[in-house]
Amino acid sequence: MRFSVLASGSSGNAIYVETEGHSFLVDAGLSGRKMEELFASVDRSMKNLSGILVTHEHSDHIKGLGVLARKYKVPIYANAKTWMAMEHLVGNIPIEQRFHFDMESVKTFGSLDIQSFAVSHDAADPMFYVFHENGRKLVLITDTGYVSDRMKGYIKGGDSFVFESNHDVGMLQMGRYPWSIKRRILSDVGHVSNEDAAIAMSEVVEQKPTRIYLSHLSKDNNMKDLARMSVTQTLESCGIITGEFLNLYDTDANKSTELVTV
Repeated sequence: MRFSVLASGSSGNAIYVETEGHSFLVDAGLSGRKMEELFASVDRSMKNLSGILVTHEHSDHIKGLGVLARKYKVPIYANAKTWMAMEHLVGNIPIEQRFHFDMESVKTFGSLDIQSFAVSHDAADPMFYVFHENGRKLVLITDTGYVSDRMKGYIKGGDSFVFESNHDVGMLQMGRYPWSIKRRILSDVGHVSNEDAAIAMSEVVEQKPTRIYLSHLSKDNNMKDLARMSVTQTLESCGIITGEFLNLYDTDANKSTELVTV
């Protein structure tokens, strides 16, 4: 199993995952043309996609969904409430391309099991995914105001994580955003801070070689070095030695990470 974070952030999100027999895109939050460019940057084509998995209906996750669905005739998977919420946002998608992926369920594609789980975000019914193949585990978790014990049960022991580390609380509180937006981001249905992400990681990352991509970083209320420092310090203090076990990476809204093996 291999994956690439094609884009991550408030301007657009998309993650590509492939096995020998199947390939999936999780969200399509940039324009159709930009999505094609990002696929080309990892030497892949959307013509070969097995499906697009939708996490929730916010525009930075579905901006290019309708265009890509119609152009490439690719199956789209989302839960019932998300389908209803994004109906007017994605345009007409033929019924034969519409599939339901229920919350907290598993779909199997050859050797690949994809498991959905609920997150806490201000969307209709937001969920993210864990990919399992041949004993390896890829965890995707962003767009959540906090990481509950139930979520931790799903994601614990991943071999690779794409984990939200959205903002530094101090930068957000002192920043230029209106209080209404600050309150939304800091709420239980907003986004996870560097500090809270680090604490959650300390409870789910095991002492084995692990690859972590810090994702959905705010351009205005975070810095890559600050996010990395927060996570590193917390994990080291919990006895998970980053130099030996962890590989920490940053993500970018307009630049894909390299395609790597889980």
